[in-house]
Amino acid sequence: MLSFSPKSITKELLNELPDRSRRVLVDRFGLTPKGESRTLDAIGQEYGITRERIRQIENHGIASVRDSESYERQLAALEDLKKAMHALGSVLAEETLLGHLAKNETDHNHIIFLLTVGHPFDRAKEDADFKTRWHVDAALSEQVEAALTALYESLEPNRLTPQEEFIELFAKALKQQGIKNRQPEVLERWLLISKRVGKNPLGEWGRLDSPHVRIKNTRDFAYLTLKRHGSPMHFTEVAAGIQKLFGRETHPATTHNELIKDNRFVLVGRGLYALKEWGYEPGVVRDVVKGILEREGPLTREEIVDRVKRERYVKDATIAVNLQNGMFTRLSDGRYALSK
Repeated sequence: MLSFSPKSITKELLNELPDRSRRVLVDRFGLTPKGESRTLDAIGQEYGITRERIRQIENHGIASVRDSESYERQLAALEDLKKAMHALGSVLAEETLLGHLAKNETDHNHIIFLLTVGHPFDRAKEDADFKTRWHVDAALSEQVEAALTALYESLEPNRLTPQEEFIELFAKALKQQGIKNRQPEVLERWLLISKRVGKNPLGEWGRLDSPHVRIKNTRDFAYLTLKRHGSPMHFTEVAAGIQKLFGRETHPATTHNELIKDNRFVLVGRGLYALKEWGYEPGVVRDVVKGILEREGPLTREEIVDRVKRERYVKDATIAVNLQNGMFTRLSDGRYALSK
């Protein structure tokens, strides 16, 4: 995307500096073949001076680069870098920017150095809500961050939203800030600035603090597998689904144990699990019958069988046996009610 070699530009920008200033900048930004940056303390110990003095040398070195003739000669390259940022959206998380501009990882530190010394570029440090980001338009940066905050606050804690729909929600939040008609790719890059929204491995977006988005363990993978399937699955099928969807090998017995422990899942048959959010209630068959009668009042045997089978994969005879439990009474009209 860039018309120049970042390494070549940084080399020329550093050439006019005194030896110590050049070495401090090389060490601080990791402009070596290995790309390893060093701390102020480490460099200070090497020179036998304080970390604060190294900081002063670093700041003076950056200022000297900006005032140098080499900088003037490289204005076209810096303008090219600015245009590339504009094309990507003008405001980008550092990791996103480097992913688009650097041909390889060894170029990362050189691009960071050019952004640091270049006048058009401003950096905002990582905070609780946003990642480290760069921009070439301060007003736009503020608007994007305000829209991201409004978007997060509008989201239900555990709701998952398909990407296209989520982009539309973000577009509405941006419109409230006066930003219109941006390409979906730009909006997705802006979403990557936030530390509070994100997408799961299936490409569904939501709050990053939701277990449905930030996937940590087998239970979370099982949830997404069942949600994608849309109907109850045997625990062996869930394990196979995790492997197929996410390439994560999971033993069926381990999957079964995790499903049992998590109240997002409900056992609805022998080894069959459904999501509680689908309307299934936990408990054995008699508990299901009890809940139905509490909600709807007395029902015929056929009506009870119909209701239970919406929540459990069991035989009619199993339901009939449970109706003989002492917690149920058969009324004179043949209907069943809860015993008093």
